[in-house]
Amino acid sequence: MSGTLDKLVRMANQIATEFANQQPARAADATSEHLRQFWDPRMRQAITAHLAAGGAGLGDIAREAIGRLDPTSAG
Repeated sequence: MSGTLDKLVRMANQIATEFANQQPARAADATSEHLRQFWDPRMRQAITAHLAAGGAGLGDIAREAIGRLDPTSAG
């Protein structure tokens, strides 16, 4: 992975962990919504492409959340 991709994976996992601690039943929904609202479209496209390529390093909640993003608009 590139340095930028490593950072995106780390950030996605951190966000997912925070929501898992706050709202366990809604963690994937909340994480996905956070990515839609606060991540630049290029960041969302990069992380969705990473998931499509296997998603190395992504935790379960982050994977589920990223899988809910629209890959055509990464939104």
